[in-house]
Amino acid sequence: MTVNGADDVLLVHGGTPLEGEIRVRGAKNLVPKAMVAALLGSAPSRLRNVPDIRDVRVVRGLLQLHGVTVRPGEEPGELVLDPSHVESANVADIDAHAGSSRIPILFCGPLLHRLGHAFIPGLGGCDIGGRPIDFHFEVLRQFGAKIEKREDGQYLEAPQRLRGTKINLPYPSVGATEQVLLTAVLAEGVTELSNAAVEPEIEDLICVLQKMGAIIAMDTDRTIRITGVDELGGYTHRALSDRLEAASWASAALATEGNVYVRGAQQRSMMTFLNTFRKVGGAFEIDDEGIRFWHPGGQLKSIALETDVHPGFQTDWQQPLVVALTQATGLSIVHETVYESRLGFTSALNQMGAHIQLYRECLGGSHCRFGQRNFLHSAVVSGPTKLEGADLVIPDLRGGFSYLIAALAAQGTSRVHGIDLINRGYENFMEKLVELGAKVELPGKALG
Repeated sequence: MTVNGADDVLLVHGGTPLEGEIRVRGAKNLVPKAMVAALLGSAPSRLRNVPDIRDVRVVRGLLQLHGVTVRPGEEPGELVLDPSHVESANVADIDAHAGSSRIPILFCGPLLHRLGHAFIPGLGGCDIGGRPIDFHFEVLRQFGAKIEKREDGQYLEAPQRLRGTKINLPYPSVGATEQVLLTAVLAEGVTELSNAAVEPEIEDLICVLQKMGAIIAMDTDRTIRITGVDELGGYTHRALSDRLEAASWASAALATEGNVYVRGAQQRSMMTFLNTFRKVGGAFEIDDEGIRFWHPGGQLKSIALETDVHPGFQTDWQQPLVVALTQATGLSIVHETVYESRLGFTSALNQMGAHIQLYRECLGGSHCRFGQRNFLHSAVVSGPTKLEGADLVIPDLRGGFSYLIAALAAQGTSRVHGIDLINRGYENFMEKLVELGAKVELPGKALG
């Protein structure tokens, strides 16, 4: 990645426990998709609990390029989205957003319904393994879209109304499930999606679409049936809280021997994480407003951990928790089954003093789709180890926050480069660090 100067570097003076209270708002993995859903409506929508993160700003810009009016609502974190005058956008303007997010791929279905055509630029996102977009386009072809690959992106047309189809996902991909939902709701006839993702954010998106007038049924076998309707209205919806950000702060509290109250954290969507957090030796207390996470003293315990799709242990929880596992006594085994390259971030932790060995084999659990494909997707973490400050370059969103946790837990000062990437999914994270007593600074600038 490219380091963008002093404003993209954070100095972290480690060794201080995080203590205090922060708030998490709407989920990064729901809010931008709910904003895209507003394109499908014939009336304005109100979305509440919206975080100020870069993915939201990217989608807001793309919506405005297509004629959607986006303005603040009556309460903080509320957006009003009016799609009354959807129009084609200039290709060069759309292309200006290329590389900044993977969300543009989800504009395809709604734009095909509203305009009959769509242009999708090259896509960005975190480099954590293969997330092929070819499947998205294949799904859209099944609905009846015509797709032409051009030098600057993909041009799509729907000569006739899109029609429902039967789709079986080879893997319960969240992005592919979202693509089908956003396309099928206005398609003619019934769409049957097998092996669908059923994450809480998917359920919340279905709630949004149902409020707009969609007919969507979820079966217990990961099958979703969507009966297309002729028209959708607007919605009023409060986004579910970001369980991935909440778990990141929980892991930070554990790794730094701290005590953090995460206002907005919700037990129901975090049950699997909470069980694992307790097995490691962390403590938590739940009330109606949030969850308090803390290190109760004594030794942390090593565990065997395997990531999986919901309701399993989420891959986005893995990286922050691995930092805490470097402080656990014994050998912890981590088997990553969702993204084949998500353990690459551990090399920097080893430079800080951690003892983490990566393996190509499926360790500590069932065999997965990466087992015979030469990917380093299992890790053995030996602890506890003292971490020392280092120069760190952020590789991806969750890995980046994990580096922050490691720097906070380490002795000495770390220089963390590329912190702007963390803004993709963590609202006001530097201000939150200061509120929790972290000793951080931007070179030449004061924080707090």
